[in-house]
Amino acid sequence: MTKRPRPARLRPARAKPVSALRRLAVMLFSAAATFVAVMMVAVLWALWSFQGPGPMAKAGDSTTVILRRGAGLPEIAAALERGGVVRSGSIFVAAAQLTNAARTLKAGEYQFPSREPMSAVLDKIRAGRVVRHQITIPEGVTVDMAMEILARDPVLAGVAPTPPEGSILPETYDIQRGEDRAAVLRRMMDARDNLLAALWEKRAPGLPFKSPNEAVTLASIVEKETGLASERPRIAAVFHNRLAKGMRLESDPTIIYGLTRGRPLGRGIRLSELTGDTPYNTYRIDGLPPTPIANPGRAALAAVLDPPKSDELFFVADGTGGHVFASTFEQHQANVAKWRAVEARKAAAGQPTTPETSTPVPGQ
Repeated sequence: MTKRPRPARLRPARAKPVSALRRLAVMLFSAAATFVAVMMVAVLWALWSFQGPGPMAKAGDSTTVILRRGAGLPEIAAALERGGVVRSGSIFVAAAQLTNAARTLKAGEYQFPSREPMSAVLDKIRAGRVVRHQITIPEGVTVDMAMEILARDPVLAGVAPTPPEGSILPETYDIQRGEDRAAVLRRMMDARDNLLAALWEKRAPGLPFKSPNEAVTLASIVEKETGLASERPRIAAVFHNRLAKGMRLESDPTIIYGLTRGRPLGRGIRLSELTGDTPYNTYRIDGLPPTPIANPGRAALAAVLDPPKSDELFFVADGTGGHVFASTFEQHQANVAKWRAVEARKAAAGQPTTPETSTPVPGQ
């Protein structure tokens, strides 16, 4: 019996192996895709951190950060991140460098509202929009009082020497935290010098002043004689008229300055003080005292350098916070009598009188 041959078994075809180069390409593509995705996320995060809302303030509606003078970009960024103003100091550094702001950032005290974008934070520091504090020197204070105001201000630093009387312009000044007191004082003195130079150049003819400082001296007396700005020109005219006629100024504030350097007496002037021998007692000396008795403001300086035309020689308090004026001694005596009656009524009613000016009165 003839045997039939068995059919040959079909073996499955073997899959061709993936080449090593192809596997490498796939891995590189996967890695690149992952890297690009990560970079896109990082860029989006950086853009959101720069343009989007910033962190919420840790307390209140804003955050205050002080950037010291001389601080570099890394220190500034660290201070902002530490204060909770920006989310990332590194992104702030990169943004400052990319926008060419790194070399123009300014020191000072800054206040950032809650959730302020980093872009606005960077713009504020680049523009130097620091927190502005103010200090006010009232009109008519002495230099000693002005120096006390400077010394008490907690924003300022350093020590300033006491300048000559009358050398400061009473104003409200902008100051920055950490600013040197001597520098602020210099600004106050420069402001007075600049104003005085401008007023002196345009002064009225025939004034009895040998120097601008004499004008400051009379302005300081005018400043201390009244708290009403509207009265300063008129009082300046009275003193000009008295000087022109060779009459003594007879100003109570000059007596007080000679006794206390301008500190309030808290009482009326005594007869012994009225006749006392000090270089500031204008009831005893002719002309002006040797120095100003306070720091006069703009209105008083302007009044003595351009006084109105007048023939008035006397004034006395009117009981309402102002003064009544007279051209003759007889008129003045009648006005003084009215003032004395006002004082008497106040005393009888237990109301306070004005101790600094209750006695004496000019021309009495």
